[in-house]
Amino acid sequence: MNPPRFHSPFPLAVGARVELAESAARHAVKVLRLGVDDALTMFDGNGGEYACRVDSRARESDRAVVVEVLAWRGLELESPLVLTLVQALQAGEKMDLTVQKAVELGVGRIVPVLSRRGVVRLEGERAKKRVTHWRGVAASACEQCGRNRVPEVADLEDLSRWLGRPPTGAKPLRLMLAPDASRTLDVLPRPALETPVELLIGAEGGLTAEETELARQTGFTAVRLGPRVLRTETAALAALAAIQCLWGDFRDRAECV
Repeated sequence: MNPPRFHSPFPLAVGARVELAESAARHAVKVLRLGVDDALTMFDGNGGEYACRVDSRARESDRAVVVEVLAWRGLELESPLVLTLVQALQAGEKMDLTVQKAVELGVGRIVPVLSRRGVVRLEGERAKKRVTHWRGVAASACEQCGRNRVPEVADLEDLSRWLGRPPTGAKPLRLMLAPDASRTLDVLPRPALETPVELLIGAEGGLTAEETELARQTGFTAVRLGPRVLRTETAALAALAAIQCLWGDFRDRAECV
């Protein structure tokens, strides 16, 4: 069985002794029952991972779990595709699920946006707290799936404002799901690996006609996934899986380079 994995919010170095965050320490002791000298893996998001061992375990009067960093391993499980998910805000726990599974499916960046038909409205401190929460969800998903680079979760903003800014860096392939689209993913030419791919998904009510037109004007191509209308929490994950099958690392590794 592989050692449990923990994300470190600060840089790690071989030979260092670090203290697990309180929530991670609680999980290590109460759930995983780790004891002194037990093995674990840590990563700080800067690439690779670190083999570690428990140096001292929390006691009744001390919640600290101290870990010794033993060795660095240059393991990476990143997708060859530069994937960004632009996800309209979803209700309830759907957004957590989408963030978690998108990380598992290899997304490099998640942009939560407010759309007109979204049933949830967040602003101010509530919005900041939710974004912080989603960043924690992304880090936890990396712990589970083996990724050593935590995808960025951008600040929440209005969809029209995000669409109004030109993309930075290389020109992306921009895709949005629409049940009435004339094209499917498989008829699109395979993008070069250095071409970023941006996927736009609407909320429960989908995108309005105005939002769809604005997206088209900013370079988004409408595609459909079969004849059925997918729920918002299904759409992004199905599309990401299809993209990885067609162009990414769900294919044979030799075909991904």
